[in-house]
Amino acid sequence: MRAFLLGMIGLLAVAGQTAAQGGAGAPSGNLVLYTSQLEPDAAQTVAAFRQRYPAVTVEWLRGGTNQIMPRIRAEIAAGQPRADVLLLADSLTFEGLKAEKLLRPSPEVDIAGTPAERHDPDRTYFGTKLLTTGIVMNTRAPFTPRLWSDLLDPRARNQVAMPSPTVSGAAAIHVQTLAQNASLGWNYWTRLASAGLQPRGGNGAVMQAVATGERAYGIVVDYLPIREAAKGSPVRFIFPQDGVSAITEPAAVLAFSRNPTAATAFISFLLSKEGQELASRQGFLPADPTVAPPAGFPDPKTIKVMPLDAAQAAANGEADLRRFGALIGQ
Repeated sequence: MRAFLLGMIGLLAVAGQTAAQGGAGAPSGNLVLYTSQLEPDAAQTVAAFRQRYPAVTVEWLRGGTNQIMPRIRAEIAAGQPRADVLLLADSLTFEGLKAEKLLRPSPEVDIAGTPAERHDPDRTYFGTKLLTTGIVMNTRAPFTPRLWSDLLDPRARNQVAMPSPTVSGAAAIHVQTLAQNASLGWNYWTRLASAGLQPRGGNGAVMQAVATGERAYGIVVDYLPIREAAKGSPVRFIFPQDGVSAITEPAAVLAFSRNPTAATAFISFLLSKEGQELASRQGFLPADPTVAPPAGFPDPKTIKVMPLDAAQAAANGEADLRRFGALIGQ
């Protein structure tokens, strides 16, 4: 079956080169995007891309990483893969797809001013942003945490929410990053789970719980609380002094893309100065360090990013999620 699927993907990739838009030239035709971006951001990104390339029509579907991936695999198994471009939260998902030869090497993507180390060396996927995970607090919370260990304070008991790592790719990376940290490790997650840590679906659900005061603290990606605080929401985002986990929201052209010309143009747009400025206006740290960060963010040089052994994380991903699920009773 695997040989059949890979053979089918190869045929579709060849066919994609001769689709109505052609294998080269100005992008046109239909482009299908699967993304974990929030819906307003996805709509804005697609609109900006289409303003530059009006001959391309874009169909897009959004959902959590662990909602989109089963859909893609089901479509492949049915012989009807649809997506041309994948824009999801974390590189580990893309490393797995790359190993399965489900990504199209795309050396023609223009990485513009983004550092080469933000992208796969083989040019199968490309980091588009820098999203960190830290602590959000309600402004009426009993204290301000400075370190991850501060969430173990008795005053935070049963008051901490986080996205489920089975829904959020960023949360999965966060679990593994802290688990690999010598000062925190699995002992930290064990203690936090015992103190009443509550997974709440995606990052949006965590934000809502903290903003409404249902929970005093949350573990969440940076842009949501920073953006909402600017709108008057009673929240504050903390970059812990001992570091944050980070993902790069990569984009990739899938091997079965029927429109690789438009697909690579879409990724090049995301990495262009225009695309990076759009990301900053949306509240994200740009991948391009020459583009100013959004209002409310500190100087990126002051943000400590915890290291992650990506190979180890990819190899242990399923086992780590099972271990975490057992700790929180899921």
